[in-house]
Amino acid sequence: MQIKEMFAKKIDREIQGVIIVGQGEDSNVSQELEEYVVTRELQKHFADFYSAYKKGIVGTTPKMGVWISGFFGSGKSHFLKILSYLLENRQVGSRKALDYFIEDKKIVDPIVLADMKLAAETSTDVILFNIDSKSESTGKQNKDAIVNVFLKVFNEMQGFCGSIPHVADLERRLSEEGRYDEFKAAFEEEYGEPWEASRQDFDFIQDSVVDALVSMDFMSEVAARNWCEKAVEPYTISIEDFAKRVKTYIDRKGHNHHIVFLVDEIGQYIGDDSKLMLNLQTVTEELGKECMGKAWVIVTSQQDIDSITKVKGNDFSKIQGRFDTRLSLSSANVDAVIKKRILEKTETAAQSLRLLYEQKATIIKNLIVFNDTAEKKLYANEKDFAEVYPFVPYQFNLLSSVLTSIRTHGASGKHLSGGERSMLALFKESAVRVMNEEMGVIVPFHLFYDALENFLDHSHSGVIIRAYDNSFINPSKKDKDVFTINVLKTLFMIKYVLEIEANLDNITSLMIENIDDDRLALKGRVEDALKVLMRQMLVQKNGSVYVFLTDEEQEVNNEIEKENVETPEIITKVSEMIFEDIFPGKKYTSPAFNGRYSFPFNQSVDDRPYKANQNYDIGIRVLTPWYDGSTDDATLRMMSGQGKEVLVVLPNDAEFLTEIQAYLKIEGFLRKNTSTQLAKYETIKEAKRVEMRERNANAKLYLTEALKEATIYVNGDVVRVNGKEVGTRINEAIGRLVQTVYHKLSYIDTPMGEAEIRKMLHASNQLSLGLESGAEPNVHALDDVQGFISMNTRNHMKTSMKSVKDRFMKAPYGFVEDDVHWLVARLFRRGDLTFTVNGAAVSLNNKTEEEIISFITKKAFVEKLLMEERIRVNDKDKKAVRDVMKEVFGAATSAEDEDTIMKNFQRYAQNTIYELERLEVYYKEHRYPGKKVIAEGKALMLSVVQIQSAMDFFATVSKKRDDFYDFAEDYEPVKAFFNGEQVTIFGRALDMLAIYDDSKTYIVNSELEDIVAQMRAIVRQEKPYASIPKLPELREKFMSCYVKILQQESAPVLDSIDQARQRVMEVLSIKEYNDQKRDHYFAQFQEIRDGAEHCNNVSSLRSYADKADALKLRLLNEMDALDNQLAQQKADEEARRKAEDAKQSGTPAAEVEPAPAPVKIRRTKNVSIKMMTGTASWRLESKEDIDKYISNLRRVLEAQLDGDTIVNVEF
Repeated sequence: MQIKEMFAKKIDREIQGVIIVGQGEDSNVSQELEEYVVTRELQKHFADFYSAYKKGIVGTTPKMGVWISGFFGSGKSHFLKILSYLLENRQVGSRKALDYFIEDKKIVDPIVLADMKLAAETSTDVILFNIDSKSESTGKQNKDAIVNVFLKVFNEMQGFCGSIPHVADLERRLSEEGRYDEFKAAFEEEYGEPWEASRQDFDFIQDSVVDALVSMDFMSEVAARNWCEKAVEPYTISIEDFAKRVKTYIDRKGHNHHIVFLVDEIGQYIGDDSKLMLNLQTVTEELGKECMGKAWVIVTSQQDIDSITKVKGNDFSKIQGRFDTRLSLSSANVDAVIKKRILEKTETAAQSLRLLYEQKATIIKNLIVFNDTAEKKLYANEKDFAEVYPFVPYQFNLLSSVLTSIRTHGASGKHLSGGERSMLALFKESAVRVMNEEMGVIVPFHLFYDALENFLDHSHSGVIIRAYDNSFINPSKKDKDVFTINVLKTLFMIKYVLEIEANLDNITSLMIENIDDDRLALKGRVEDALKVLMRQMLVQKNGSVYVFLTDEEQEVNNEIEKENVETPEIITKVSEMIFEDIFPGKKYTSPAFNGRYSFPFNQSVDDRPYKANQNYDIGIRVLTPWYDGSTDDATLRMMSGQGKEVLVVLPNDAEFLTEIQAYLKIEGFLRKNTSTQLAKYETIKEAKRVEMRERNANAKLYLTEALKEATIYVNGDVVRVNGKEVGTRINEAIGRLVQTVYHKLSYIDTPMGEAEIRKMLHASNQLSLGLESGAEPNVHALDDVQGFISMNTRNHMKTSMKSVKDRFMKAPYGFVEDDVHWLVARLFRRGDLTFTVNGAAVSLNNKTEEEIISFITKKAFVEKLLMEERIRVNDKDKKAVRDVMKEVFGAATSAEDEDTIMKNFQRYAQNTIYELERLEVYYKEHRYPGKKVIAEGKALMLSVVQIQSAMDFFATVSKKRDDFYDFAEDYEPVKAFFNGEQVTIFGRALDMLAIYDDSKTYIVNSELEDIVAQMRAIVRQEKPYASIPKLPELREKFMSCYVKILQQESAPVLDSIDQARQRVMEVLSIKEYNDQKRDHYFAQFQEIRDGAEHCNNVSSLRSYADKADALKLRLLNEMDALDNQLAQQKADEEARRKAEDAKQSGTPAAEVEPAPAPVKIRRTKNVSIKMMTGTASWRLESKEDIDKYISNLRRVLEAQLDGDTIVNVEF
């Protein structure tokens, strides 16, 4: 069965599938109404429209706008045209427009049908027009462009002149006065041609117009001439006036008359011009406000109103309010229309097709496949196959996208925008091309191109036209159906479509022409065709995608191809892609000890290091297909074995290199061509930027795949790795390399850090330094570090921490800093190393643990901390120190390392010094025994605590061992002396001797002198410790004897004190102030007596008698002074009394006795007899001696006398 025999209606019949607004012959209208398919979507749209429209018929509404949106070719212009027929209820032949819908039962909802009848019965003027075609050529530049077009079509609808509004105004005026026909007759009589045919040439017919107006007595000649001059000037009308004209027209018509403006392609006309959008908004708003639902505006646009107003950025909320009814036509609507109008089959054909699909369903499913993400509809079942055949379901959506993209990029705009190509027409014409083929043929996608070719701009169609003349592409010089050119057409069609990726498989599916095609063979033919097209520069490949090139794109591609890109530049880009994107790791992290060990590696591609100054122990080298060295297996094994590198040898597929080369060429081209050029070139350049990014992405994809398939060599062998991911494969290979290169890393069996160093240095003994099991951790690492430092020491070199790190943080060790720090600290703590910092020896004896930790771990000391192997102290000296510690300090040490022993010894020695210094204080009070022992012991201890070098320390202690022993022996009784009662007993004995020495001049007692001699003999001994027990008894005897002497000496002293007190009290008793002074005077004498009674010193005791005599004289003098003072006060008082009495009695002042002279009081002078004699005793041997002493006494006493003095001599 031929395809043309399958259709219910002839496929080659004339179908007005392409709707041209303004075209309306009855035969076409009849076909349009008869074949118009009301899909389920359109059922709803008709219901929504008539529901809104009804409001203006039965009442009023300001919402009188309808916005119909749909993609290019979706049938919105057709829908608009059908609406115009229905609203006008146009008479077509013997039927009215609504009858087609009623009789064919196109509308299923009776309510909608009732609304449609109501609208059809309402008197309506319908104005259907394409705004672009009705607009003047420069009309868009005018901000009132839309109102001008509306005025034009409104005038034309009334039969007035549309192109010259002034003329239309004249016609309206004549019509309103009922003289329009009269004018037309007068004009035709004057001019000889009908008015309607001539009015467009107004400039040439002005005289005839004037004559006609004058002849019918409508205007004077002058007025007519003036009007004609005005008629050729620019015409302006406000939107408000236009709306009022429409309102006036509707009112004049009466009977609820309506007028409907149906505007096609308003969205395309407005574009991005916000002024036009504002003009449309105002026109709609004024019509709504004036006419209240009697004037409607129905427009079509490819975009819905929300997206248009949003893009413009201004406030167009009012227009959204006016266009309250919004109808959107989807692709499903188009599918249904095409299936109904064109593809509807006879029952026989449908049955045959269903059977064919049942037989070959699997073949068909495997034949047409797409491998990108966007969904492509295929045959759902046998019914779907029968409905769509000879097309494929994906072609509906894909073709609509093609039409939209061609309109944007590749069509000479006005043709397509005028609606001359619709989906209906394209499917119909494509079906006609295969109508003579037998069942099984499928329409390939390139057939749609032929139906579009005449509407494409030259930059696109010219490429395909010239391809026919290219002998490489069309060697047979055929005029049509050239397979390679068909592939080129297909690529052009989908060039700008995002929904499909132009890869080999998808192009093959688009080229399927028969359900019996061999897909594999067809794919081969397509691939060959693509290669030819690429060689001829008509197509370029971006990764797996093939791109059709326009003339301009070919020109740009030629320029890009001329760009020179050197191989090193490509390799650098490959390196960047591998080491920054695909495998960005800069270090390999060993899984041991929770990733403690990381190993940086060199990175290179072919012979080019990725970055300068790479000097690591290991590396990774990627060899590309462009590597110019030997790549045979033996050479590669040798390279990987010698170079400490992982060799990653990529498969021999240079696709990623080609992509990178293309990327760099485009980049170079764009960098050079930055100047402003034609807009189309700017578009191409932008596309090239996109292509550049795509090629970069492709290169990365291909390179990643190549790395997954690469052969990897390590240590001279091919590695068999488990994973397929790039990172997994390379990491595993580097891991194997690390095991070989860093083969001594295993010497670290226990990870250590600063916390362990701190714990170790603070440990009190050696036993706590190892593991709990007692085994030394990291013993092999310790041996190697010690060996390295020992070797330097033997070569008379000190080793810095930096040298140790440089040695052991590199191959074959690979230790981390924490490892090295701990190893050095351990050797130091163990006594195997000595430290110097800035030339000074450092040990735990002169630095704290924290300072030692800082020296080891801080970067500031990495070159200042120097190490040497420690020279061991001989066992003899070590034993001597241990013995001295035990003997002198009573302490044993379990430590083995010399520094700890030395530190402990010096600590004990320092404590002993502190102890001796505390005892030295006692000797400031008394001459205690042992002062020499303490001084010598202190000096001995100081001699060892100040030693820094362990060797010197041990040698010194060993040498002075006997001195330490002697000190220990001599110090023991001294220590016991001060720690017990001896020091108290000895001190008391010294105190007794001091008292005796102070008083011995006054003591004559042989018994006491003997006791003192015995005590003095004991305290003057160098080591009196054995005799000290005698001192208590001697002290007791001393006290007994001394007390007796003291009592004998104190009796006369106490008597002397009592006599002095008695004398003072006697004198005081007769004084007026006796009561005031008695207690005070008595207390002073009592204080002296108490002192004498408690005095234990004979020499001091005698002084109390002198103190009593002195007090006696002082108090007597004090009383004499008080007596004189009282006598004077009495005399003064008596004089005042007499003066007062005379004043009171009235005695004249002259008669009053004069005041008496001051009372003359004799001064008493108290002296002691000792003062007068000048001696304590008289020696009398004869009378002459008596006379001499008395004579001297008389002379002294007489000297004491004067006229006013009484001398009181106290004995």
